[in-house]
Amino acid sequence: MLDLAPDRQSLDPIEIASRDEIEALQLTRLKWSLAHAYHNVAHTAVAFKAAGVHPDDLRSLADIRRFPFTQKSDLRANYPFGMFAVPREQVIRLHASSGTTGKPTVVGYTAKDLDTWAGLMARSMRACGTRPGDIVHLSYGYGLFTGGLGFHYGAEKLGCTVVPVSGGMTHRQVSLIEDFGASTIGSTPSYMLSILDEYRAQGRDPRQSPLRVGIFGGEPWTNAMRAEIEQAFDMHALDCYGLSEVIGPGVAIECVETKDGLHLWEDHFLAEIIDPASGEVLPDGQVGELVLTSLTKEALPIIRYRTRDLTRLLPGTARSMRRIEKLRGRSDDMIILRGVNVFPSQIEEQLLAQPGLALHFQIELRREGRMDAMILSVETANATEDAERLRLGARLQKRIKQMLGITVQVNAGIPGTVPRSQGKAGRIIDNRPKI
Repeated sequence: MLDLAPDRQSLDPIEIASRDEIEALQLTRLKWSLAHAYHNVAHTAVAFKAAGVHPDDLRSLADIRRFPFTQKSDLRANYPFGMFAVPREQVIRLHASSGTTGKPTVVGYTAKDLDTWAGLMARSMRACGTRPGDIVHLSYGYGLFTGGLGFHYGAEKLGCTVVPVSGGMTHRQVSLIEDFGASTIGSTPSYMLSILDEYRAQGRDPRQSPLRVGIFGGEPWTNAMRAEIEQAFDMHALDCYGLSEVIGPGVAIECVETKDGLHLWEDHFLAEIIDPASGEVLPDGQVGELVLTSLTKEALPIIRYRTRDLTRLLPGTARSMRRIEKLRGRSDDMIILRGVNVFPSQIEEQLLAQPGLALHFQIELRREGRMDAMILSVETANATEDAERLRLGARLQKRIKQMLGITVQVNAGIPGTVPRSQGKAGRIIDNRPKI
């Protein structure tokens, strides 16, 4: 693989600033963000008062632990625009993510927010080895999902040529990569494996492709998958982290020269690690739940957002900014299957809508080859013939695909085949190899 480490003179000064300089900037921006949210978001003002704190109480970065958490449920409770800190007319773009109740979590951006986001993505892509003038092939989904447009505007900000393909039509994706000479690709890691399979199906040698950098996010992936992609394509495969409630992709990124965890862009986000059960802040190096506070967002300032992602904070290496380790999983029951977020309650909702099936189910997650798979075991409402059980299972499988956008294997059994629990239902059995 080519040496794509950036010239340090091309970096933003803050990327290699001292820790004292970074933390001084964070403190100044954190004071602004707390006050901005408190004075302009009714929910935040109520939450601060209930916790007995005021923005003026912040004297040091450590004081952030005195302030209340924000959770996804808060965004849903204030749907659609109740968490915005600017007049709706100043919000020039909306994005949204799906939720368990049908209500999405809505995020908004001012013009300045979009410029900040594009700048962070440009910085992230440069850290991965992408350079101005490169052709960037984007297979992330566009629309309300933040992935496609986040990468798109970042690549343009960096000065690249963007190919906005989105997902699907894998045969065509391979042709476009080859015909246009894309050197960088952005997608979920699992979709990159589909592209690899298509290369081989077409009799093409992926190591001869023009691709040199792959930036992958949207789902957890292993270092073993990284090694397979890098070996197959003779390219660098980098991890990208973000979430719509905080800004989208571009919160943290791996650097091509080290690939040893994701550097957080701490000039725009303050990170904490907490004990998921107690909420107590943990020291750097201990595994817990990542909590993020925005420092510069105008439309949707987010204070101590509980991401539910499990990781740990580590010192910086390629940059002065601290790193987060590859995600170890989540502290809640959300399933990420090939880049799609799915909750058991969403499966339950589709099951309830199917006549002939009982409300007993269990989800098994497996690794089949290189891909994650979901096996859903359900029961018929009454004992039926094999053919009828197959028909009911196929109908549920089709509905889940239509409503949730995921492919599952549905096994419909006779009544009593799904294990029962005397306490909390054991809905999920995760048999995937641990990262």
